[in-house]
Amino acid sequence: MEKLFKLKENGTAVKTEVVAGVTTFLAMAYILAVNPSMLGAAGMDSSAVFAATAVSAAFATLFMAFFANYPVALASGMGLNAYFAYTVVPQLASQGITNPWQVALTAILVEGIIFIILSLFKFRETLVNKVPKNLKLGISAGIGLFITIVGLKGAGVIVSDAYYDGTAVQSSTLVTLGDLGSANVVLAIVGLLIVAALWHFKVKGSILIGIIVTYIFGIIAQLCGWYQGTSLIPDFSNYAIFAPVQNMATETLFKFDFTYVAQNVVNFAVIVFAFLFVDLFDTVGTLIGVAQQGNLLNEKGELPRVGKALMADAVGTCVGACLGTSTVTSYVESTTGVAEGGRTGLTAMTSGILFLLAIPFYPIFLAIPSFATAPALVFVGLLMLKNITQMDFESDIADTVGGFLAIIMMPFAYSIATGIMFGIISWVILKIVTGKIKQIHPVMWVAAALFVVRIVTIVLHIAS
Repeated sequence: MEKLFKLKENGTAVKTEVVAGVTTFLAMAYILAVNPSMLGAAGMDSSAVFAATAVSAAFATLFMAFFANYPVALASGMGLNAYFAYTVVPQLASQGITNPWQVALTAILVEGIIFIILSLFKFRETLVNKVPKNLKLGISAGIGLFITIVGLKGAGVIVSDAYYDGTAVQSSTLVTLGDLGSANVVLAIVGLLIVAALWHFKVKGSILIGIIVTYIFGIIAQLCGWYQGTSLIPDFSNYAIFAPVQNMATETLFKFDFTYVAQNVVNFAVIVFAFLFVDLFDTVGTLIGVAQQGNLLNEKGELPRVGKALMADAVGTCVGACLGTSTVTSYVESTTGVAEGGRTGLTAMTSGILFLLAIPFYPIFLAIPSFATAPALVFVGLLMLKNITQMDFESDIADTVGGFLAIIMMPFAYSIATGIMFGIISWVILKIVTGKIKQIHPVMWVAAALFVVRIVTIVLHIAS
């Protein structure tokens, strides 16, 4: 262990690292319940997604452990999975695509390959530095609001009658309050309060515990006749220890669709870019946050071996796409392990092994309903929304409006990509109008141009 992870050099020990790894796993294990539920709503096999989520998380986290030696765990990213399930797949389906989730997986594979290339040429870090801080923070906060709405809708706390008629979204109301007397709504709200209380008292794995407690309350509500949904009791009748892995092999493994790419180059490029853009800042922001908490930055404020850490993220994304899950990224919950003293890859190795050991318990994870995972979505949304407090709303109108539009357009347009699009285009336009055109980096010109082309294609599609 000393040779592999340089424990003494980093002022830590095996016991400390293992405890930190367990803590990190408990803090992020909720993804094993949330991701199958979300991607299952996109038409994928929930059992296969569970296996893909667990295996890809284990692979990427172990890669981070041995290649970069950082106490950072990875898994399918929150926000990115929502974009996959609730934006990309429905949009592709509205175009008549019969296998939309396969096209989305193809986009994630391409994104991962691009990330590997960018990481090899050390361009990824440079790219992040050239996007305005307000846009980065606004995008993160907007994703927080977006997944909050996803969680609330999934539990029925809010409802909407909006629908897509083939040409435009039709609706008489934006959203309205759901049935406050239904078991789903009450249990979801109670679960959120449980998570908040546990978080306040710094209980390890508070989000996961909140999900489990809410789920148990749901079982009690069903036994009492209050909850009328499908059975919440885990189904062990046809239990096979590796059934999810077998389902993954047949249902989602290497299920790509490259025919759409050739026929819809611009649309596909926009999908890839949105995945790329969100994951880019999510990963770097997480790495810096974890490094700051663990005092892992050097005297220049830089993260040593950051290229290796970013490569772990990129390779994990490619592997996740091949297995059948949304973008794999570094988890901010890794800070919980760092707070317990984790400083090396041994922490990550422990978390990665636990993801594999969770696979035999799939009946429990797959039985957890949306009202029980809603508290996790809403609370993670709260944590992401806190980025607003770091935004500057005074110095530059382009930064202010760009960040603001990124925040509001994601939940209101129900699309992460749309929020990014409005944020970037408005920022570029206002920089031009205010005479600050020299401040626009080439990467922002390219991003704005790509989104303008996207707008044109949408307008032409509606007109036709």
